[in-house]
Amino acid sequence: MLTDDVPLTDHHCHGVDIGTLDRPGFERLLGEGTRGSFDSAIGLAVRRWCAPALDLPAHVGSDVYLRHRAQLGAGEAAARLLRASGVTRWFLDTGFGGGTAGFAGLVDGDVHEVVRLEEVAEQVIAEVGAVSGVYDRIEAELRARATTAVGFKTIVAYRCGLDFPPQDHPPTSFAPEHRLTDPHVLGWLVGLGARIGAELGLPMQFHTGFGDPDLDLRHSDPLLLTGFLRRTASTGLSVMLLHCWPFHRNAAYLAHLFDHVHLDLGLAIPYVGHRAAAVLAETLELAPFRALCYSSDGYGLPELHYLGALLWRRGLGTLMDEWIAADAITTVDAEALVTAIAHGNAERVYGAGLGQVTTRKQNRPVGR
Repeated sequence: MLTDDVPLTDHHCHGVDIGTLDRPGFERLLGEGTRGSFDSAIGLAVRRWCAPALDLPAHVGSDVYLRHRAQLGAGEAAARLLRASGVTRWFLDTGFGGGTAGFAGLVDGDVHEVVRLEEVAEQVIAEVGAVSGVYDRIEAELRARATTAVGFKTIVAYRCGLDFPPQDHPPTSFAPEHRLTDPHVLGWLVGLGARIGAELGLPMQFHTGFGDPDLDLRHSDPLLLTGFLRRTASTGLSVMLLHCWPFHRNAAYLAHLFDHVHLDLGLAIPYVGHRAAAVLAETLELAPFRALCYSSDGYGLPELHYLGALLWRRGLGTLMDEWIAADAITTVDAEALVTAIAHGNAERVYGAGLGQVTTRKQNRPVGR
């Protein structure tokens, strides 16, 4: 396939858990709900694809897989899976799943930080409280963190929804929340991140689409960002719509309308398993090829990072083979499309921050 050896830039992912996991602990990380299950498309994918990467037969039983994984050790299993993914650049959202240093010790590739707006604001509020000048402190801390970051991320979809009220100026007062949920404060925070991002050339990532039970899916449709996208269209800000499923066609439409909008499919790819090619095809119906980026959105289990890469390669490779066979695309154009989505688009959009490498690759051999 055209996708087999292309290097990947994973423009949105999280750290991994290298502690001891029993079966309930593993399955809990296998899904977005309170408990995942091997009895699912992603469970089948783990047994089919991750097992051989850990020197087991394909389709091995789940109990055998987990027992062998425990014998290897979580750290060794993580290193093997992450390094087998073919990812050469990792953009880590450090607001969930740990920092860059521990992750860098497990991978071959440069690791960059994506700064989560809500985490920074909540840390500042926890330190100083809802006092005069707290908004200035939040801005100063975001600017400081931006000096070593490749981009910003917001989870406003979780906190109040993507139909947040725009706020050019901070509210005059707010309750000192441990977990920010005030729509007006969040609207100001997103606006602040957008202004700093436009100024420094750092893209702004938005969680959209499906997530864990803390999310109200109705309020995570990227179409709710249409007004925000109109307001930021000429500012220089690049917007990254993450995950998107089941609204991936809506996200593709927005990328079709607005030059500064990009998208990925994130964790949808490993979760849909063998259906990855269909979801990619639906997205590329309307999304410009320059707008789609690769990401795994892997978190907790390195299996998710590995499957994100492997199933993306297989899904897009299958789609390109179909297009070439139908004479819908030339091989040369298909190669250019694959390269753009695999790493070219992300490297172009995140170019301003790529000089800020948080941690360099380790080049440590994987033990056997």
